Amino acid sequence: MVHNKKYIARPLYIKKALKYADKNLIKIITGQRRTGKSYIMLQIMDQLLKKDPDAHILYIDKELMKFDFIKTASDIEDYFFANRKENSKNYLFIDEVQEIREFEKALRSLLNQNIVDIWCTGSNAEVLSGELADKLSGRYIEIHVHSLSYNEFLTFHGLDNNNDNMFKYLKYGGLPGLKNLSFDEDVIFDYLKIVNDTVLLKDIVKRHKIRNVAMLENLIKFIADNTGSLFSANSISKYLKAQGQNISVVVINNYISYIVDSYYIIKVKRTDLQGKRIFENNDKYYFEDLGLRNAWVGYQPMHINKLIENVVLKHLIVYDYKVSVGNLKGKEIDFIAEKSGNKIYVQCAYLLPDEKTREREFGNLLKISDNYRKMVVSLDEPAGGNIEGIEHWHLRDFLSSSI
Repeated sequence: MVHNKKYIARPLYIKKALKYADKNLIKIITGQRRTGKSYIMLQIMDQLLKKDPDAHILYIDKELMKFDFIKTASDIEDYFFANRKENSKNYLFIDEVQEIREFEKALRSLLNQNIVDIWCTGSNAEVLSGELADKLSGRYIEIHVHSLSYNEFLTFHGLDNNNDNMFKYLKYGGLPGLKNLSFDEDVIFDYLKIVNDTVLLKDIVKRHKIRNVAMLENLIKFIADNTGSLFSANSISKYLKAQGQNISVVVINNYISYIVDSYYIIKVKRTDLQGKRIFENNDKYYFEDLGLRNAWVGYQPMHINKLIENVVLKHLIVYDYKVSVGNLKGKEIDFIAEKSGNKIYVQCAYLLPDEKTREREFGNLLKISDNYRKMVVSLDEPAGGNIEGIEHWHLRDFLSSSI
C-alpha cells in the first residue's frame, strides 16, 4: 500500500502505538472526528514499511466511495482473503470501522486465526462496547488521539512559544485541519462550525436517530457556556423548562451520553479526598477541542477561567493522566491527576492579584496532607518557583511541559 499524503509527525502517539505492533491484539485508534486519526494510521504504516519493506498493508478507508461495498463483517473477511499476500507479514488497517455492521465479528475471527495484524480507527465509543468489549476483553488496546496539544499546535503552524500564540491556541483550538487555513477569524470559525455540524450529524443525530436536533444544539451550547461548572441533568432540565422546553432528565442524560461517546466532550467525575468515594451527580464537562467550543458561544475574554481549566485538563489527559475533580471538606481542587501510582493536584486561576486570591488557590492545596506534587497554573507574569512547596506555573510553561 502506497500513499502520497504529506503529514507532520506526531511522535507522542506513534511511539505509543508501535509498542503494540505485531502483537496479537486489535489496535483501536479512537478519538473525535478531525483529530487526525487517519494520519496517525498513515504514519504507523510508514513506520512498519520502514522496518519491513516486504510487509503487505491492506487499507480500508470507509470515508472513500471505493470501499462502499464493504458493509458487513463478512465483507471485511472476503476482502482480506482476496487481497492477502502469502509469505509476507499482512497488516489490515480499517478507517472508521464503526461504519461496518458487526465489524467486531470479523475482527475476532481474524484475530483468532493469527494471520494478520489489525489496526482500526473509530469516532464513537460504541466501537469499544458491546460484543467487542465482552468477547475480546484483554485482546485489544485503545490508543486515544486528541486534537493537537499546545506544542503540536506550535509545530504544525510554525509558531514561536509566546503569549500571543498561546492565546491563538485558546481561541482556535487544535484541530490539525487548521494547518490549511490562515489565521483569519471568520475563515477558521466557518471551518469549525462545519466540523461541529459533521460531528453532530454523523456521530450523534444519525447514529442515535435523534429527532429533536434543536434540543441537542441547545444542550451543547449550555455545556459550552458552563464549561467546567458543576451541573446535573436535573439542573439542565429545570433551565430548559424556564426557556419553554419541557425535556425529561432521562432524555437529557441520554443526549449527554451520546455527546460524550462521540469523544466531543469529556466528563470528569468528582472525588471526595477524605472518604475516597466518587460522587454520583453534578459532574463537570470539558471540550475535546476549545475551538469547537468557541464556535458555539464565541471566544469571550470573560470566559478565560473556563478556557484555562479546559486546556489544563486536556493537557493532563494527553499525557495519559486519569483526572477527577477533588472535594476536600467542601473546598474544590480543580484536578486530581493520577498515573502509574503518582498524583498531581492542580488548581487553575486567571491571575493571582491579591493575598485573598492567592490564599484561596494555594490554601486549598495546602490542606492536602500527602506529599504528591501540587501546583497552581495561572497567567501571572512572572510565575515560577513555589510557595510552601506548591509549584506556581505560567499556563504557557505548563502547556509546553510533559509534566
